[in-house]
Amino acid sequence: MTESQRAYEAKRAAKNGVSLDKWLQSKEQEKKAATEAKLPPAPAKPPGFFSRLMDRAHKPIKSKI
Repeated sequence: MTESQRAYEAKRAAKNGVSLDKWLQSKEQEKKAATEAKLPPAPAKPPGFFSRLMDRAHKPIKSKI
């Protein structure tokens, strides 16, 4: 962060009545929250081999009559 940016953020922090460190931490937290909100949910994982095998084992046997 350049000196001019740091001075600008210090003015904003003073205007809101907090220290510069707390101001920068709150900005980082807001930034993280915004990026996490934009991320799409992880896609559902397809069932594994043993899970499919167990599902098939619990189904009734079809008779070919």
